[in-house]
Amino acid sequence: MTTQLGGPATQRVLPVTEPPAERSVTAAGLITKVLLLGLLVAVAVWAAFPLIAGDHWIGLGVLVTTTAGLLYLYLTPRHVPAKYLVPGTIFLIIFQIFPVLYTASTAFTNFGDGHRGSKADAVTAIQTGSVTRVPGSTEYRLRIATQGDPATGALVFLITDPATGQVQIGDAGGLRPADGNPPAGYTVLTAGQASTRSAEITDFAVPTAAGAIRSAGLSRAYEGKAVRAYDAVADAIKDTVTGKVWPADESAGAFVAADGERLAQGWKVNVGFANFTRAFTDDDVASAFLGTLIWDFVFAIGSTGGTFVFGMFCAIALQSTRMRFRGLYRILMVLPYAMPSFAMLLVWRDMFNTDFGLINNVLGIHVDWLGTPITAQFAVLLVQLWLGYPYMFLVTTGALQAIPGELTDATKVDGAGPFQSFRRVKLPLLLIALTPLLISSFAFNFNNFNAIFLTTEGGPFPADNPNSGATDLLITYTYRLAFGGSGAQYGFAAAVSIFIFMIVAVVSAVSFRRTRAQEEVYS
Repeated sequence: MTTQLGGPATQRVLPVTEPPAERSVTAAGLITKVLLLGLLVAVAVWAAFPLIAGDHWIGLGVLVTTTAGLLYLYLTPRHVPAKYLVPGTIFLIIFQIFPVLYTASTAFTNFGDGHRGSKADAVTAIQTGSVTRVPGSTEYRLRIATQGDPATGALVFLITDPATGQVQIGDAGGLRPADGNPPAGYTVLTAGQASTRSAEITDFAVPTAAGAIRSAGLSRAYEGKAVRAYDAVADAIKDTVTGKVWPADESAGAFVAADGERLAQGWKVNVGFANFTRAFTDDDVASAFLGTLIWDFVFAIGSTGGTFVFGMFCAIALQSTRMRFRGLYRILMVLPYAMPSFAMLLVWRDMFNTDFGLINNVLGIHVDWLGTPITAQFAVLLVQLWLGYPYMFLVTTGALQAIPGELTDATKVDGAGPFQSFRRVKLPLLLIALTPLLISSFAFNFNNFNAIFLTTEGGPFPADNPNSGATDLLITYTYRLAFGGSGAQYGFAAAVSIFIFMIVAVVSAVSFRRTRAQEEVYS
């Protein structure tokens, strides 16, 4: 910066230095930019190594392109609006768009327990799982170690050959020479630490050309022979003892015998719309799916509508200036909202107990609240009313205070009574302001897993169907079907999640359209 002194003949130009504060702000901003961009490059380099190791070249290309684009954007003075929009866009992609796309892609696969890896992984798991000890097989000295925390780290076998004394590291990938005894980076477990993980150690196997190495206690290991072997020509698993054969079924991602027996270990494949159609074609699922869907709507609408109506009338009552101790009443109204819902759901479950519950003891009755469908459904709706009305009370109080008093005064001049004034003026304006909150509350209650699982666990259950209870929502019903059995079925759970998302999206779209119509009327 410069300044001019004197007239045209004696004009001098003097430099004007920037204030120290401006220089310090500029320096601080530059240091912050360097640190953040350095962190970006460090994270990119860290993420590149596993992508290269896994041959994920598309992901590596996306990483390199994104990093280069961000460096270009923040190292040049141009594109100022994008500098503010890009971080939010990236977080939106990472935390919202990517999980949704991943869930949608999982819904078209059989991903789950026994179907997590490739076909080669399944063959290895089947062969190592069928290993039996051969008489006269070599016995190795064994030490059990982990990488990282002894309690949770990945297990490895440190195997010493009795003939040569050579130490080898054995893991799920096979054997490899050790660079020390014990090798660097590994922690040898003590007897106590190994005992706490005895089940994992027993199941652990190191694949070899002949079969696999398994533990025989905590200090010995043996190389056994696989009873079930993979025949690449026939593309099948064959039991070398019984001769039974399980051909590969590529469409199901499993080895299935002629009698229908399926080996537990399979591989991940695309199954198309099988997970979606299962909800309507599988008798075990479809028999209760429609009833559960109807109750889900009843629960979501009843919970949202009940809490809104009760909270609104409490807010209207406490809005009157003639009521004394309004501040105290408002504090008492908000208390249920301030308490942790997780704990209060468990408290309510005990209060509904038939024999020693507070409700039966106070009322002097003996009602099996959670034992019959009608009373259990009434109980969970009552619990939701108690937990949810304080929130509606708070938002309705704020919305009522935003309604101009002139509107209600005008209705009095026109001769309208309090009820007509509320129905014609206040209620429509409240609905316009609170409809987005009601929609979000409906979506939350439609998937309110804790409210059901912690109170009734979905019960009571009919004698002929232990998988579907009278208070089950779609989310709890799906959880029991997908994760309550012998293994997790992530593909099926993802398919039902998409189905639930579509229902909530349609209800939300219709509700927002009606809200816009109301806004046009009252604008």
